[in-house]
Amino acid sequence: MKEKIIDNLKTIFYALIIALIIRSFLFQPFYIPSSSMEPNLLIGDRLFVSKYSYGYSKHSLPFSPNITQKRFFSNKPERGDVIVFKTPADNRTDYIKRLIGLPGDTIQIKDGDLYLNETKIKRKKIDTTFKINCGNNVVPVNVFEELLPNGKKYIAVYDQDYTILNTEKYIVPENHYFFMGDNRDCSKDSRFLSSVGYVNFLNIVGKARIIFFSNDKENGSFFKFWKWNKSIRVNRFFEKIQ
Repeated sequence: MKEKIIDNLKTIFYALIIALIIRSFLFQPFYIPSSSMEPNLLIGDRLFVSKYSYGYSKHSLPFSPNITQKRFFSNKPERGDVIVFKTPADNRTDYIKRLIGLPGDTIQIKDGDLYLNETKIKRKKIDTTFKINCGNNVVPVNVFEELLPNGKKYIAVYDQDYTILNTEKYIVPENHYFFMGDNRDCSKDSRFLSSVGYVNFLNIVGKARIIFFSNDKENGSFFKFWKWNKSIRVNRFFEKIQ
């Protein structure tokens, strides 16, 4: 009996070690808690983030132990990548946004248009009826397909009634990055310098890759499996994140 208990404890220990290795160096699950990336990512989406895409830092490990200020096996992210990072404000909270500005870039919104390095980002208006949320409200939006200089395309939405028309000019410091939510007027991102601001390369956790599960919280939580027939969004399963 004693040997059986020891064997079971060993099995659990090895399983935890394997899970820790996978989470730290390969893939980490991530839950979407807000509407800041709608319509591309919805509240209730659960996705995998690849930890190896940009290399490893202390934030690759659980609880971000302060063991190094370096990044190992690093690869530079590209404009348009959807990335999970630790907010500079506390180096603990996970945010997920789209990378817009690289080190040395200038970003600004002028008359409602997004400018990158003094050049207006190309965009094409799309006629669609997305249901876009902002907090507890559903807001009317203008929907655009935006095109970054590197050819990356994605959908971004702007509030029809209260969109931000003009901002200051943001100049991205060396070794930092500038992020924005796709739900432009309902996203706390790098435009808010006091709370998010420019994100150090060390704070990047990984690249969002694929949605593996999705359910509508309004009709039931993930753990209430008996309500999955009403809340589950099967059409989002295994959807690649663009």
